[in-house]
Amino acid sequence: MVFSLVSLCARGVVSDHSSSPCWLRWVPRELFRPLLEAAFTSYRPLAVGELVQRWPERTLRVGGRRKQGQTAPNRLCIQALLLAVVRGLSDQCALQILDLCGLQGDEGGMGDPMGGWSLTVALCTMVVQARAGAQRALRREGERERKRFSDLEREKDIKRERGQWKRGKEPNGDEASNDRERVELMEDLGEEEMIKGVRRRMEIERKRDSTLAGLAGSKKENEERGSDVLVHVRADLFVNARSWERVRVALSTSGPLKLQCRYLRVEEISVSSIRTLLDLLPHQGLLGIDVRYSSLGVAGFAELLPLLSTFPALNSLRLHYCNLDFRRDHPGHEEALRDMSQGLAQLQELRRLSLTALRLPGQLRVLLSLPQPLEILELPYLSLSPADLAYLSCSHHASTLQQLDLSENRLDENTLPSIRRFLSQASGSLQHLSLSGCGLTDSLLGLLLPSLGGCWALKSLALALNPLSMSGLTDLVRMAVRMPSLRQLLYPNPLEDYQPGLPDLPSSAQLLDWPLDETTNINMTSSQLNRVLIESGRSDLFLTCDLLNYDKDLVD
Repeated sequence: MVFSLVSLCARGVVSDHSSSPCWLRWVPRELFRPLLEAAFTSYRPLAVGELVQRWPERTLRVGGRRKQGQTAPNRLCIQALLLAVVRGLSDQCALQILDLCGLQGDEGGMGDPMGGWSLTVALCTMVVQARAGAQRALRREGERERKRFSDLEREKDIKRERGQWKRGKEPNGDEASNDRERVELMEDLGEEEMIKGVRRRMEIERKRDSTLAGLAGSKKENEERGSDVLVHVRADLFVNARSWERVRVALSTSGPLKLQCRYLRVEEISVSSIRTLLDLLPHQGLLGIDVRYSSLGVAGFAELLPLLSTFPALNSLRLHYCNLDFRRDHPGHEEALRDMSQGLAQLQELRRLSLTALRLPGQLRVLLSLPQPLEILELPYLSLSPADLAYLSCSHHASTLQQLDLSENRLDENTLPSIRRFLSQASGSLQHLSLSGCGLTDSLLGLLLPSLGGCWALKSLALALNPLSMSGLTDLVRMAVRMPSLRQLLYPNPLEDYQPGLPDLPSSAQLLDWPLDETTNINMTSSQLNRVLIESGRSDLFLTCDLLNYDKDLVD
C-alpha cells in the first residue's frame, strides 16, 4: 500500500498525543479526515476521540468496504469514537449524521477489531448513555432555573417588606398613593426578567415531560419528535437472544442520538422478537435483513413478509437454516405457501434472495414469482428438483442474474440441460457462479464446459468438492484461460490426491472429510495448473483450492 504525503504527515502528527493541544485548534476542516484515518491506522484512540469531538462537518463516515489488505479499525479506537460522539453533544459539535455501516470486523482478527455483535451492543449502550446524559443536563438546567426563580421571589419579598416599612413611616398616605407605590415597586422588581424566568422554567418542564413520555410512546410519536435528535447514527445491527433486549431499548429510546439500521442480521430469536424489532426500526433506511438459525417455519415467514413490505428500500432478504420444512403431509400447506408467495411479491425492490438449507423441493416457481427480476440468487443446500432447475432456466430472472449459487444441489444428466440453458440466457450478465459440491464428474463437466466458456462476463467460478480427476481439472483450466473476464477459479482437489479407499463417486461430505494422501506432493497439482496459465499468458487469473479463504468479492 502506497501512502500519500498527506497521510504520512498525518501519521506523524497524531503519533504525539502530548502536542495535540497545540495543533487541534488550528487544523483546517479539510485535514480532519486524513488525520482521523491516520489515527485509526496508527491505533491512536486518544487522537480519534479528540478529532471526533471537534468534527467540523455534518456527516462522518467510518467503515464501509475495505481495500484488500486493509484491516478493520481497532476496538479501542471505535470505543473512543463512540465516547467522543456522546461528549460532543454538549460541545456544540457540527456532527449530525454518523455512518458506521460496514465498520464491523472479524472477532479476534488482526489488530483486535470489533465484531458486529460487540459493535451493536456498544452502539446501543451509547444511545442509552446519551439519553441519560441529556436527562441529567436537563435536570441540572431545571435546578438552575428553579434557583434563579427562587432568588427573584426572595428579592421580591424583600422589596415588598421595604415598601411596607416606608409606607408605615408616611403619616398622610392614602389609597391612591399606595397604588402608585405598588406600580413603581413592580417596575423596580424587574418584571420582565421575572416573567422570562417563569417562561423558561415552564419550557424546560414541558420539554422534560414530553421526553419522559416518549419512553413509553409509539414509534410514530418518536418519529414526530425528530427535532430533538442531534445525531442520527446509521449502522449494521447484529442481534441475537442475548442482545435483543438491549437493542429493543435503544431503538425505543428517544433522545439526542437516533439509531438507524442499514442491514439487520438476527440469529436464534423468535418470530415475535423479530416482529418487535421490525416495528421499532425506521422504515426509510433498511436495505436488507438476514435471518439465521431461527425456527420460523413457513407460517412464521409468511407472518413476517407483510412487515417487510413496509420498508420501501428493502432489496436483500436472506434466510439461513430457518426450518422452512414444506412437505406434503403438513396440514394447511397450500394456504401457507400462497401467503408466502403473495408476501414475497410485495417486496417491490427485492434484488437479492438467499435461501440456505430450506426444505422446499419443487417450490422454486412459487418462491421466485416476483414481479421484478433478481440480480443475486443463492440457493445452496436446497435439494432443487429437475422441475425447479427447468423453471429457473426459463424464468425472467435468468437474463438479469449477476450472481448464482447452486452449491450442494445434485446435478446429473437430467438436470444438466437446464443448467446449460440457463447459462446461455445469463451469458451476458452472470459474474459469479458457484457449483461447489454438485457432484460434477469429468464427463458431466465436459458437457458443461462449452456453456461455461460462453459466459463472457463471468469473473469468479467455484467448483470445489466435485469428484474431478487431474485430467478433468486440466480441461477446466484450459477453458478458464480462454475466458477474458474470469479472475478467480476455485477448483477441487483431484481424486488422485486423496488417500486410497475413496468411493468411485464420492459425495461432497466425503471429499471434505477424506484425508489427502501425504505421500503425494500437493504442490504438484498447483504447479501443473499454473503451467497452463503461464503457457496461455494469463497472469490475471487466480487459481486456488482453498475453500475456507476463498472470497469472490475480491475481484470486484
